[in-house]
Amino acid sequence: MRGTSAGGVVATLPPRQGRPFVNFKSIRARVLALTAVAAGAAAASLSLTAASAAPVNSAAAAAGSGHAFSFGLQASPGIKSCLPHARGEATIVPGSLNDLMAVEIHGMPANSDFDLFVIQQPNKPFGVSWYQTDIHANSHGDGFVTVRGVFDVETFSVSPGGTTTFAPTHQYHLGLWFNDPNLPFKLGCEPGATSPTVTPFNGEQHAGIQVLNTAQFPVNAGPLSRVHR
Repeated sequence: MRGTSAGGVVATLPPRQGRPFVNFKSIRARVLALTAVAAGAAAASLSLTAASAAPVNSAAAAAGSGHAFSFGLQASPGIKSCLPHARGEATIVPGSLNDLMAVEIHGMPANSDFDLFVIQQPNKPFGVSWYQTDIHANSHGDGFVTVRGVFDVETFSVSPGGTTTFAPTHQYHLGLWFNDPNLPFKLGCEPGATSPTVTPFNGEQHAGIQVLNTAQFPVNAGPLSRVHR
């Protein structure tokens, strides 16, 4: 798994052995701890300057002051039949220049990998999609990661020209995909399929099906639309 992503510094905390993830307050506490870890890692990296590390430090103060917005990720269609306890939580900490997003997942297959995207629509056909980070589930099926970027009401993509063209398009939802297309097939998550379904939702454009999303929010008003800097 990579230590950085297009959205910025990505860091993980050691798994909490022997007990499951809990609630949104837990995530917020982990954000506080993890911002210190991320700041130290950024300052130590030869590829990052002290200026780039400073916004990571400021996120801890924002989280502690109650500015964070937390929400759940629910099982995608058909997933409950093969992973009945699959779910996740996310917390976004707005900053002055960008945002810190922390995501935890649980109820996943042990020692498995996933790919997180910011997407236009929570379910098919998903629309404009932006790759954020990998997430690894440990031996208990739990995973936790943070990523820095713009994860708020201003999140959008645009292509004025080139290989494709589209107008400014907001992406306010999150979606999580199996990194290995063979895993959900073996778990029975694709009833009736004779071979694994392959989707483009990882770095190699050879991923499995979606496992979690934010479809409890309206299609045009996903959770990121509720975050303001």
